[in-house]
Amino acid sequence: MGKLLIIGAGGVATVAAFKVAKNADVFTEIMIASRTKSKCDKIAADIARVVGRTDIRTAQVDAESVPQLVALMRDFRPDLVMNLALPYQDLTIMDACLQAGCSYMDTANYEPKDEAHFEYSWQWAYRERFEKAGLTAILGCGFDPGVTSIFTAYAAKHHFDEIHYLDIVDCNAGDHHHPFATNFNPEINIREITQKGLYWQDGKYVETEPLEIHKTLHYPNIGARESYLLHHEEIESLVINYPTIKRARFWVTFGEAYLRHLEVIQNIGMDRIDELTYRAEKADGSGEMVDVKIVPLQFLKAVLPNPQELGENYDGETSIGCRIRGVKDGKERTYYVYNNCSHRAAYEETGMQGVSYTTGVPACIGARLFMLGLWQKPGVHNVEEFDPDPFMAELNKQGLPWHELHDIDLEL
Repeated sequence: MGKLLIIGAGGVATVAAFKVAKNADVFTEIMIASRTKSKCDKIAADIARVVGRTDIRTAQVDAESVPQLVALMRDFRPDLVMNLALPYQDLTIMDACLQAGCSYMDTANYEPKDEAHFEYSWQWAYRERFEKAGLTAILGCGFDPGVTSIFTAYAAKHHFDEIHYLDIVDCNAGDHHHPFATNFNPEINIREITQKGLYWQDGKYVETEPLEIHKTLHYPNIGARESYLLHHEEIESLVINYPTIKRARFWVTFGEAYLRHLEVIQNIGMDRIDELTYRAEKADGSGEMVDVKIVPLQFLKAVLPNPQELGENYDGETSIGCRIRGVKDGKERTYYVYNNCSHRAAYEETGMQGVSYTTGVPACIGARLFMLGLWQKPGVHNVEEFDPDPFMAELNKQGLPWHELHDIDLEL
């Protein structure tokens, strides 16, 4: 029914590939491509062993090279390109899609390599070009952003006349049994967390110091966890698409050990993203000294545990959802919609931990709805601009069942 090109070979790409392989009624041809082809080959071999599907193709491509991307797309001719590479590469992949005539999807918005800053403006600037080309670009189809935006759209469609207060809450109560590790790309994770906080209130953004605002929240089946306000990209599109929102915030949990390690990383400058030069001895044993250039955060990434390898010993679960207050039929109502995901169950199905699973499954669902013609609209669109109902139905079928609570104390 449809041809899908997945760019990337990390944990999220692995989960998405497993899931689309299982949806053979929709995804008739699949290719996985990344800078390191052997990683793609391993994913394809694991799918053949576990799922029994042996027709997954692989390729090598540099996601920062538009000519390489265009050549690959013109050779494979996918209906949709699923970008699960790094956020730095969003724009090159979008450029290639326009040149090759392919629709586009991603799970995280663009951010430049040399600045710890992310917003949708860079990608929204592509709207007219995708419209004129008759191509669809779906932005932020992971969990947060992604499912949390769909949760909001579903609430607006079925439970509220006006949404006034939106709090997205993300708790990872799992234990990977490492002193310090990140659940997705360490470089992206640490850049995101060490930025200043940002939230929307009364028609404008309010900036906070990193992790300045925090409070204890209770999560289903988990209990109390200290939760910290962060800047997160879905707020940017949601307050535009739902202009009745008076305040929108994003909260995420961190353990004390994680925060202590993060503080040390910052204090010693290992979170720096600028290039440094240091003197090192050549590896040939000559004793000659040479100048070596490194980016400290990229070096730190190389020595931290690989997020793809955390799953085997990961216990516990995640709980991510939206706590919403607004008006329905003239009465104030509250609504909490969420999903809990077991790290163990995610690993048993895909070999990846729950954070990768909760991002890779929604990417599969969004691609499925695109292939079915339900999520096709020329231009560049955030996921809440599409009908949430088929997506919500697929969450229950594809491994991320959701639950809802009405008229409760939201704690926020």
